[in-house]
Amino acid sequence: MVLFGGILSIKTISFLVFCVFLIAGLGYLLGRITIKGVSLGTAGVFIVALLFGAFFYGIDKEGNIVGGLAKQLMVGNKSYVSNALKIVENLGLILFVTSVGFIAGPSFFGDLKKNFKSYILLGLIIIVIGGLSCAACIWFDYKVFDRPLEEISAMLVGLLSGSLTSTPAFSAAKATVTDSALFTANQLEDIVAVGHGIAYLFGVIGVVLFVQLVPKFEKADMDLERQKLSESAPEAPSKLSGSELQLDPLGFCAFSLVAILGVLVGSFKFGNFSLTTTGGCLILALVFGHFQKIGKVCIMPKTETLQVFRELGLMLFLIGAGVAGGASFVKYFEWVYFIYGIIMTMLPMIIGFIFAKYVLKLNLLNNLGSICGGMTSTPALGTLIGTAKTEKVAGAYASTYPIALVAVVLVSQLLIIFFR
Repeated sequence: MVLFGGILSIKTISFLVFCVFLIAGLGYLLGRITIKGVSLGTAGVFIVALLFGAFFYGIDKEGNIVGGLAKQLMVGNKSYVSNALKIVENLGLILFVTSVGFIAGPSFFGDLKKNFKSYILLGLIIIVIGGLSCAACIWFDYKVFDRPLEEISAMLVGLLSGSLTSTPAFSAAKATVTDSALFTANQLEDIVAVGHGIAYLFGVIGVVLFVQLVPKFEKADMDLERQKLSESAPEAPSKLSGSELQLDPLGFCAFSLVAILGVLVGSFKFGNFSLTTTGGCLILALVFGHFQKIGKVCIMPKTETLQVFRELGLMLFLIGAGVAGGASFVKYFEWVYFIYGIIMTMLPMIIGFIFAKYVLKLNLLNNLGSICGGMTSTPALGTLIGTAKTEKVAGAYASTYPIALVAVVLVSQLLIIFFR
C-alpha cells in the first residue's frame, strides 16, 4: 500500500489503528475518574496521548527517534508517523467543528443578534489580554535572562498560540518571522514550534478544568443556569416539515458536503490570514444548520449522527495533537516557558470571565461558552457541553470563536513585528 509517498504494510497501518484505539480506551477510563465532582472527561484522552507520545514517540535532544511507535512507521530511514498523526488530528477536527456548527446553527443567528456586541467585546478582550501578557513576558525574559530578542519573541509568541490552542496563530507567527543577524527564518520558525508545543498541554487542560471548576466556585444551580441559557438563546423552531427528501437515513451526505465546502473555504488565503479548516467548516455548518433545507431537500443530519461525530471528532483530534505534542514537550521543556504559558492561559480567561459577568452581564453558561470560543479551545467546549448537559452552549462558542480567530492571528503577527 502506498501512503505518504512511501510504502507502508497493512501490518504497520494496523499497528497505528491499534495505538489510536488503545489511547482512546485508556483515555476515557482516565477521564471517568472524578475528584470532588471534577473530571477530565474526554480530555483524559489527551493526557494519555501526551504520555504515549512522550514514551513511545519520543525524540531526544539531538532529534533522534527513540520511541517504538515512530520506529514501527519507518520506511527506510524516514518516519511517516507525523503525517499519520496529522491526518488523525485533522479528521477529528473536521468531524468536531462541523458537528458543533450544525448543532448551533438553528439558534445561532438569533443568539448572535441578541448578544452580538457582547461576543465581539469578550472575544477581543480575551485575545488582547493574552497579547499583553505575552508582551510582558517577552520584556521580563529579555531583562532577566538576556537572551536575543528575536529568539525570545519567537518562543513566546509560540507559547501564546499554544496557550490558546490556536493553529491559525501558530501558522501566522511562523509565516511572519524573517531572517535576522543571529537567526535564519527557518530557525525562528522552529523556535515558534517549540513554544507552541510546550504551552499546548496547559492550554488544553487549563481551560477544561476552568469550565468545570467555575460553576462549583460560583455554587451555581445548573438547572437554573440552563433555564437562563434557554431564555437568552431560545430553541429555534424546526424548518423541516418531515416531507423533505432525505439524501441518506443519517445525514452523512449533507455532513460530507459541508465538510468539503468548509475545507475549500478555509484554504483560501488573504495575505497570511485564512479561516483554516476549523473556521471554514464551522461557518459553513452554521449556515447549513440555520437553513436546514434547500427547496425540498433536507440538508440537516440527524441529531444522533451529530452527537456521535462530535465526540468521535474530539477524541481523534486529541489523540493526533496529544501524541505529537508529547514528543515536543519532552524534547524542549523548560519550567520558565511552561510558567509563561500558564500565565497566558489563565490571565485572559480570568479577566474575560469577570468582564463578561459584571460588565456584559452574561449568564454563566453563555459566559463559559464564550470563554471557550475566545480561547479557541475545542476540547473545553466538549467538556462544557458535558458539564452543562446542554448543546446550547455551542452557540456562544460559535459566536465568539470567529472574532477570536481573526484577533489572535493579528496579535501574533504584531508581536513578532514589534519585537523584531
